[in-house]
Amino acid sequence: MEQLDRETFSCSICLDLLKDPVAIPCGHSYCMNCITNFWDEGEKNKNYHCPQCRKTFTQRPDLQKNTMLAALVEQLKKTELQAAPADLHYAGPEDVACDSCTGRKLKAIKSCLFCLASFCEKHLQPHYDVAPYKKHKLVEPSKNLQENICSRHDEVMKMFCRTDQKCICYLCSVDEHKGHDTAAAERTERQRELEERRGEIQQMIQDQEKNVKLLQQEVEAINHSAEKTVEDSEKIFTELIRLLQKRSSELEQQIKSQQETEVSRVKDLQEKLEQEITELKRKDAELEQLSHTEDHNQFLLNYPSLPALSESTHSSSINIRPLRHFEDVTAAVSELTEKLQDILRYSWTNISVTITDVDVLLSEPEPKSRAGFLRYSCEITLDSNTAHTQLLLSEGNRKVTRMNQDQSYSSHPDRFTYWFQVLSRESLTGCCYWEVEWSGEQVYVAVAYKNISRVGRGYECKFGHNNKSWALECYLNSFRFGHNNIWTSISGPGSSRIGVYLNHRAGILSFYSVSETMTLLHRVQTRFTQPLLAGFWVCNTGTSAEICEPK
Repeated sequence: MEQLDRETFSCSICLDLLKDPVAIPCGHSYCMNCITNFWDEGEKNKNYHCPQCRKTFTQRPDLQKNTMLAALVEQLKKTELQAAPADLHYAGPEDVACDSCTGRKLKAIKSCLFCLASFCEKHLQPHYDVAPYKKHKLVEPSKNLQENICSRHDEVMKMFCRTDQKCICYLCSVDEHKGHDTAAAERTERQRELEERRGEIQQMIQDQEKNVKLLQQEVEAINHSAEKTVEDSEKIFTELIRLLQKRSSELEQQIKSQQETEVSRVKDLQEKLEQEITELKRKDAELEQLSHTEDHNQFLLNYPSLPALSESTHSSSINIRPLRHFEDVTAAVSELTEKLQDILRYSWTNISVTITDVDVLLSEPEPKSRAGFLRYSCEITLDSNTAHTQLLLSEGNRKVTRMNQDQSYSSHPDRFTYWFQVLSRESLTGCCYWEVEWSGEQVYVAVAYKNISRVGRGYECKFGHNNKSWALECYLNSFRFGHNNIWTSISGPGSSRIGVYLNHRAGILSFYSVSETMTLLHRVQTRFTQPLLAGFWVCNTGTSAEICEPK
């Protein structure tokens, strides 16, 4: 009865309860705005008629609000508000409407795949109470129920054709899909697969959430460690600055004390010399006076009584040196500064490497192609101060050749004295890649720590024979890799070009044979504790190795 009442008091144009209801001459009622807009559209043709009974009017009727009907509509609204359950919801434009409701439709809560209709809570109840309906398949409300109907046979599609990968009805299975691999229980199998995949995804989510939590903890640890290290470093540098200032102050006091002592000694000597000058001037005056005596007898009698001149007791102690008094102190301080700069330069490199070690967790993956490796190409030149005297450097110090005679190198503590080896100028950290073209009989392509020994013929100086160097031996058409005097034979294509990839942070050192393709010869996974230098050991006369320009 409630639905009937609502229809009775609804506008047939907007299908909602009447607003400002008006009755036209034929007796039908509409919202004032609805019928006004309707007649406005027919104004050009003077076509005024009733939308329901189609009765026409020669003139546009005057419209007056039907106050009694308006009061009834308001009363109906109040009755609905009181009687309607709290969860009653009418269907909006985006909702699925109940197919059984008349008038203003309620929002559907389920769709039936058998009935191919959607129902509100009231009209769905038979699917829970009536036995035949209980077998129907209910799903979440859907506007696309017609997609479940076969366009060819107008039947519900309850089967799946695995051959064509599409849903079909039972008539399709005996018609155009006859002989195809069909299954009525495809959903069950796919549902099982879906649940398995969901299980895998959920496990992955859990694992990734753990990783996210670990990374968050890592961020907090990095921030805490960085802040504490900055604080501690500031204290250390402040103390270092205070110590240098103290030494500067002590040096200043010592110089000033020595200055006062030396100035006092010089002034004391100066006073004594000035006294001697005064005495000498007095004697000179007496002699001058005597020289003017006209009486010869008087001159001769007084002359012997003059005291003999004695040598100055202070002149002999005066030894005027070149004007260099405290300049040697300045030179000593400059020498100290240079030594401190060398220490700081070397130590600072180690500090920088230690700082960059914190990002090993997120280190760069090793490239997969030569183009990828070339992205990490680095500029490397050879240090003539490290080269054995029989090694000739050329091509801008990128090429080394073994010679029969010594080259004109000056003496240097970094030079290899026995083995025909040379190191690079540049320290290598981070990700680096370089290529070497070699010719001759035997060459070692190596990396080494800066503090590798240089003097003598011991293993501590030979690339690959100690724990401070890693070396690939290229001998004719064979290769060996050595570290700490442990050597491994390597099978790989012979090549005159060797690629070297270093990821210092990740502790990766890889050697590749480079031709039209790149073939991995050997990879080292370790932990580098210092910056590395590139190096060569050129064994035979005429043999050479060159660091190639990247291209």
